[in-house]
Amino acid sequence: MNDSLQNFPWFNVDGEVPSLMRQLDWSVCAIGPPETWSQQLHTVVGLVLQSRSPAAIIWGQGLSTLYNDAYAAQLGDKHPAMLGKSFSAMWFEIWPEIGPIIDDAMAGKTSYFEDIPYMVEPAGIPTQRWYTSSFSPVIDYSGAVVGIYITAVETTRRMQAERRYAFQCELTERLRHLNASNDIAAAASELLGKHLGVGGVVYAEVDESGEVLTMKPDWTSGESRSMAGAVLRLDDFGPLVGEVVRAGKDLAIADVTADERSAAHATAYAELNVRSFMSIPLMKEGRLRAILNLHDSRPHYWTAHGIALAQDMVDRTWAAVENARTQSELRRERDQNQYIFDSMTEGFGLVDRDWTIVYMNAAGLRITQRAAHEVIGKNHWQVWPELIGTAVGDLFEKVKQTHTPQIVEVPYTFPDGKNGWIESRAYPSLDGGLAFFFRDITERKATQEKLQEADRRKDEFLAMLAHELRNPLAPIGAAAELLQIIKLDEERVRQTSQIIGRQVSHMTSLVDDLLDVSRVTRGLVELDNAPLDIRRVVGDAVEQVTPLIQSRRHHFALHLPPDTTIVKGDNKRLVQVIANILNNAVKYTPEGGNIVLKVDVHAAHVVIEVGDNGIGMSPELAARAFDLFAQAERSSDRSSGGLGLGLALVKSLVDLHGGTVACESAGLGKGSKFTVCLPRLVHEQSDTHRQNVDSYMRKDTHSLRILVVDDNVDAAAMLAMLLEASGHEVLVEHASRKALERAREEKPQVCLLDIGLPEIDGNELAQRLRAQPETAKSVLIAVTGYGQEQDRKQTLAAGFDHHLVKPVDTKKLAFLLAEVCRM
Repeated sequence: MNDSLQNFPWFNVDGEVPSLMRQLDWSVCAIGPPETWSQQLHTVVGLVLQSRSPAAIIWGQGLSTLYNDAYAAQLGDKHPAMLGKSFSAMWFEIWPEIGPIIDDAMAGKTSYFEDIPYMVEPAGIPTQRWYTSSFSPVIDYSGAVVGIYITAVETTRRMQAERRYAFQCELTERLRHLNASNDIAAAASELLGKHLGVGGVVYAEVDESGEVLTMKPDWTSGESRSMAGAVLRLDDFGPLVGEVVRAGKDLAIADVTADERSAAHATAYAELNVRSFMSIPLMKEGRLRAILNLHDSRPHYWTAHGIALAQDMVDRTWAAVENARTQSELRRERDQNQYIFDSMTEGFGLVDRDWTIVYMNAAGLRITQRAAHEVIGKNHWQVWPELIGTAVGDLFEKVKQTHTPQIVEVPYTFPDGKNGWIESRAYPSLDGGLAFFFRDITERKATQEKLQEADRRKDEFLAMLAHELRNPLAPIGAAAELLQIIKLDEERVRQTSQIIGRQVSHMTSLVDDLLDVSRVTRGLVELDNAPLDIRRVVGDAVEQVTPLIQSRRHHFALHLPPDTTIVKGDNKRLVQVIANILNNAVKYTPEGGNIVLKVDVHAAHVVIEVGDNGIGMSPELAARAFDLFAQAERSSDRSSGGLGLGLALVKSLVDLHGGTVACESAGLGKGSKFTVCLPRLVHEQSDTHRQNVDSYMRKDTHSLRILVVDDNVDAAAMLAMLLEASGHEVLVEHASRKALERAREEKPQVCLLDIGLPEIDGNELAQRLRAQPETAKSVLIAVTGYGQEQDRKQTLAAGFDHHLVKPVDTKKLAFLLAEVCRM
């Protein structure tokens, strides 16, 4: 920083730009160092920097430009590189438009422009923005123009809002005089295409199958051929495009040759002279009804403003087309009007110029919960006095006065006292009255609220996950630091090792829970179904949870049926279901509480109930106890631990078994009851003789020569120490090629290989070990952090005998090595 700058009035101005100016290398700027500036320039720069409105100063024939923070915010990625540079370089993309204005200002002319659109590139993408700006010449004491003072306020949001409103009004006016659906589609497409400046717009109707599109009369700028009348299948645009549109999601592709969703079909698009496109699907009653397509022969960056206009247009076009069809049907067969209107899902009514209700369809009577004799022939305001002075009442009055259609969404209290939401659309009628459509949108609004609630619970879960993962890291870190800084005796080392082991086991459990829920909810779990005695399943689950029950001194009662009762299912997963529910009861019941597990047998199903006298749940929480992340609300102090995934996993696994699970609670402090219902298998017998193999505990194993390959030096060293402590001879390598050479020389009986190795990954290394005679029959065990089903298939295909997930379960590894010893 140049200390001489402190003498200038703008030096102490706060802000990002003043800070940058204090550090700027002025020797590379045409304006020169501040020490050479005139007093007038210093004064103007000070005014610019202190202004809260976007302002800039251009100085000298080189058009050197300085600006303030508010102006910098409008430059996007151009700032701060353009600070002190030429104004023509700063706005090179619009220089043909503003260059003459700058020339006029340098000639002494003041200019003011309001809401002028420019196609600028603040982020490297051409974007239309509007500005209200002034250009005032700065004159020195001799009367010569030495610079230009600029103010430029971006008005894009207001202009887009005004243009959208103007477009809606123009569209409404254009369509209200049209009766034929083809004319409506053609007029709306032309209006939108010209407004957005694209190459073409086509409105397509979708058949009942949701797969076949019929193109209505379209509009093109002349750069591409018309698609009117064409019949296409949705998959003709590419499977990825079809998938998005079927889901009712908007799709905007700026360049079909570069976007992975369309690149494979770029040739087909090129035949239609389409380089970019946007598709807006229209879903009605859960079914795809229409698609609005906008396309251009050049890459086109679709803006939020353009997408919003297209969404509004397709909805209004659909409504206009539907209304036109209805009117056409009325003109052809007046005697069928009752059937037509009564078959609509939306409410429809007609009032005359005196506000007398002359017609209301069945859907309207159903939504308003009125009988026909209570409505027809009555004054609208007497039937619904609660609408006077409301948004709906004001809308009806406005339509009668202005003769223009209007739409509004408002909260509404139905006659039965239930609160909800109504969407109302009103249209002027020929006799001076009006026609109005309305529908109950309570479900849609509720869905929006549920999505917001789900997002909130997700955020709470992520915070809880961070908390749970940090907890075990503290003792692990402390233990590791303790081992480094002081010399410990064997007992202290063993104690420290046990602490690390317990915390690693806890973290592994958390990760396993996350992966388990992910696999189950995505349908990636295949059940190993077999006839099972439910008593054995319950007994195994109780055995797992008993230590926790005893540690909390709970009173546990178990009621099992006297006879064998068979269900069909996956033993491991059903034990997991019951153990999870029991764990839940144990955690949320204060010490010394009562827990009861009861199994009731019925003719076609088996009912398992787990009840407790614990903390209970509110009705709201009980209703979503099986939702993901529900524990975030139930136990904010985290005293119970865990991620709140257990019950979500229970629900998914019970569903996979064709059963049901429910939760009941009389309220907070009144305990909870969980009920699982499973289909019963009658006249089936299960194998009750299941082996519980603990052979890894045997001491009669002999020493093995084991090769450990892992590029993580610490991980390899710890695993080697563990194996050596068990009496095995261990060879360690950290690179695949050296491991191959070592294996040829030492001929290991077992190879423990990491998958994520550099140069040659673990799968390829396994294939090479199998190919060389010295290790062709060695037992290969994959040791990896990847534990999905597809990962296990890949390792088996590569030649591995076993697949272990990090951190390694030492008991399972010992069992495998014991098996090798007995071979």
